[in-house]
Amino acid sequence: MLRVGGASCQAWEASMVVLIIGLVLFLGVHTIAVAGLRDAALQRMGEGPYKGLYSLVSAAGLAAIVVGYGMARSQPIVAWLPPVWARHLSLTLMLPVFPLLLAAYLPGRIQRATKHPMLLATKIWATAHLLANGMVHDLLLFGGFLAWAVAVRVSLKRRAPRAIAMAPPTPANDAIAVVAGLALYLATLWRVHLWLIGVAPM
Repeated sequence: MLRVGGASCQAWEASMVVLIIGLVLFLGVHTIAVAGLRDAALQRMGEGPYKGLYSLVSAAGLAAIVVGYGMARSQPIVAWLPPVWARHLSLTLMLPVFPLLLAAYLPGRIQRATKHPMLLATKIWATAHLLANGMVHDLLLFGGFLAWAVAVRVSLKRRAPRAIAMAPPTPANDAIAVVAGLALYLATLWRVHLWLIGVAPM
């Protein structure tokens, strides 16, 4: 059952509009980059203008997400109350996220086994946060990223992925991804999440 947690329904609706606009801009421009439309856009616009517009739209979308999510947190509506076990499960699920993100740029066994480690990291991150958070704006934000990552992964099965710049393949890449990724995970638990988001995960 939805429950109003703030004083102004109008303010909450405004926050949802801003958050949705941010998601559409940010995920939309990233969809263009991975959905086979990038090459056509590059040919029409040229590399410089395309990258400039891509960066501008990405930044605007990210800013709108941050602003809309922050507004919604001050006027929250509860969709469900996560049980304690869900929050513990969320912390456990987050363990491979940073190693997977690093493995996307460090070719090795992890990258070969997962094929698209960054998309997998996004899906795990979104699922973990959906388990631990029950506000409507949480469901919109993390559900949006989860749906996007699933849709992109399905689309990539039908075509070759776009090459991305990455480090040269070496046997040490997997170890670097795991060690550095777990260090980032611990740093996030210790201070970074609180500093960036204002919420202590523990």
